[in-house]
Amino acid sequence: MENALKPTSFSMPAFVAARFLVCALLAFSLCSAAIAESQLPQTSSDGLQLVPHSKVYALYVKPGITSLSQYTEVKILDCFVQFEANYQRNYNMNEIGLDGQMTTLEMTNITTKLSAEFTKVFTEEMVKRGHPVVDTTGPNVLLLRPAIINLDVTAPDMMTPGMSATFVASAGQMTLYMELYDSATSTLLARVIDPEAGQEGGIGMMANSVTNTMEADQILRHWADLLISHLGEAQQATPAQ
Repeated sequence: MENALKPTSFSMPAFVAARFLVCALLAFSLCSAAIAESQLPQTSSDGLQLVPHSKVYALYVKPGITSLSQYTEVKILDCFVQFEANYQRNYNMNEIGLDGQMTTLEMTNITTKLSAEFTKVFTEEMVKRGHPVVDTTGPNVLLLRPAIINLDVTAPDMMTPGMSATFVASAGQMTLYMELYDSATSTLLARVIDPEAGQEGGIGMMANSVTNTMEADQILRHWADLLISHLGEAQQATPAQ
């Protein structure tokens, strides 16, 4: 399957319909059960092998890879974002009245903004680390196909008229599911699964659009900063074929 279509021919609807359903089920089942590393599958269904003791929840790499040094540029596909199951229903059950209800439109606004924020933060961090972000493919271009799943925003700022200040212990949580490809051949090189939560500030941390974005950016920068070192891990820890 990994070579069935080249990355340049993937559209987001195709990604959602095909790979994302598989990745969401896998990531959700692994993360929700808090499976220990020793219990994670050593080999994925598409032949990637688990790298032990990585800095993320699960890192799988293609066997036989000895170096990723050829990739000097990065191409980032649009980040697919999806809330955790039943988020809207569970959120609205705790709201009194209709003014503070979470609508489908508001959820779409949040996922659209988070997707754009992912691209912005990753682009900034990759460029700072000496990896230009490009729109083309080639033998020196690493392609990132990111998704954020299981998104849970504790107190979304919906700008409701007359809404009082909201204080929370954490802004929420989300899980990164990202695949790394050789952009020229469509070869799947690695897969990262990593759930992260906002900082625990104790009851009393104000939640609004600014603080929510700050918390999201902190997690996104964490993932971006780890990417280069994870590529290093893949270079050093990939089992020989």
